[in-house]
Amino acid sequence: MSETPGDELIKAVDTLLPALLQGMDAVSFIARHMHPPLLESLVEQMEPVAAKLKQARPAFDAAEWPKHLSAFAAHVREAADETEAVFQGLREAVGDQSSPGGPIFAAYRGMRHGPRAMEALYPVSAMLPPVNRFFLDDSARDNEALVEELAQGVGKEGTGIHHFGNERKQRGGFSLYVPETYDATRPHPLIVACHGGSGHGRGFLWTWLTAARSRGAILLSPTSLDTTWSLMEPEQDRASLARMIAHVNERWNIDATHVLLTGMSDGGTFTYLAGLAGGPYTHLAPVSSAWHPMLIGSADPARLNGLPVYITHGALDWMFAADMARLASSELSAAGAEVTYREIADLSHTYPAEENARIMDWFLG
Repeated sequence: MSETPGDELIKAVDTLLPALLQGMDAVSFIARHMHPPLLESLVEQMEPVAAKLKQARPAFDAAEWPKHLSAFAAHVREAADETEAVFQGLREAVGDQSSPGGPIFAAYRGMRHGPRAMEALYPVSAMLPPVNRFFLDDSARDNEALVEELAQGVGKEGTGIHHFGNERKQRGGFSLYVPETYDATRPHPLIVACHGGSGHGRGFLWTWLTAARSRGAILLSPTSLDTTWSLMEPEQDRASLARMIAHVNERWNIDATHVLLTGMSDGGTFTYLAGLAGGPYTHLAPVSSAWHPMLIGSADPARLNGLPVYITHGALDWMFAADMARLASSELSAAGAEVTYREIADLSHTYPAEENARIMDWFLG
């Protein structure tokens, strides 16, 4: 019996989707283990996965998709394009001494396509259970009730991903994720996640989305007014962030007892600057960030007393030495903060996504 057009489409999806998800997992693995001495090895390890994705594409790309599936096909193609752009960017980064910052910064620039792949694929989570599970923590992927509730909640007013003045070339806006399980009758935890230097909130959203989605938290990912946070004049971005949080509070039911401020690199340093100064933040979680003893002197002692702070840093961090984080832990503890310090042996200057589950356990108690 010959294949029908429907059979061909199913076969195209069944061929491409596993290769695409494996490719996106590979991008996440590379992002987690990015370290200057390991770049060439990471690229070598990715090549079989990249080849598998490339081989899986022709049937999907050549298929004639009916009108009601055209958006689905476009999302999958875009996710595959962006994933392959990561792979190509990493290949080009190896040995690239001409780019500003050398190979590692060229690799970071190539990795910017990773969040774009996530953004492109996310709408498909409402259509296909494997993609729905892909955007959950490992511990939540077998939770059939949650998977079903998330799928059923798609399109519910006020839920999903929203961008407020936060196109990729814009500064000073924010992206927001409201879980599809949102219930306006009860308060929800709020995570405020700050990108690193030269980063953007629209991309950094995906660093935290699976954790927020798995735990029913609202996620706000702001973009700094300039190319990085106003570390020398913190009031500028601090005021901008306050306006964003006020906007979210007006529309969604936020649990004022659970407001986490977190950030990576410069975003982590800004977490100290903004969080120690006060504001609505009940918990602080800086990651791979710089610390200066002057920060402790500018904080209100009453604010520090009992303040929960979760510090994560890599022993291999080549930008901000782990000694900085150890000093922050020591000084904040001495000032009365309740500090949890996590130094990760194989972590360089990058984001340890697996730590989000531990941070959420600590944050939600």
